Amino acid sequence: MVQKKIPMRMCAGCGEQKPKRELIRVVRNKEGEVSLDTTGKKPGRGVYLCPSAGCLKKAQKAKRLERALSAPIPEDVYETLLSEIEAHGE
Repeated sequence: MVQKKIPMRMCAGCGEQKPKRELIRVVRNKEGEVSLDTTGKKPGRGVYLCPSAGCLKKAQKAKRLERALSAPIPEDVYETLLSEIEAHGE
């Protein structure tokens, strides 16, 4: 039986390559709105984060999400991300 290739993505916080399904995606659409993508299928520019508060803090401090999406990230997106990470169970 042929094994399916697992898509890998890099975490914006720690820089590690991990399977796409394990990461949380943040997406910017054509209108410039930034939101959390729980399905992984929303259209737009995406950036991935590990489900850990440490990676989120690193990415927020170094403004890695802003640079990757070329857009300012509203504070409520960071709050939603943090609650999603806590729900994921660190």
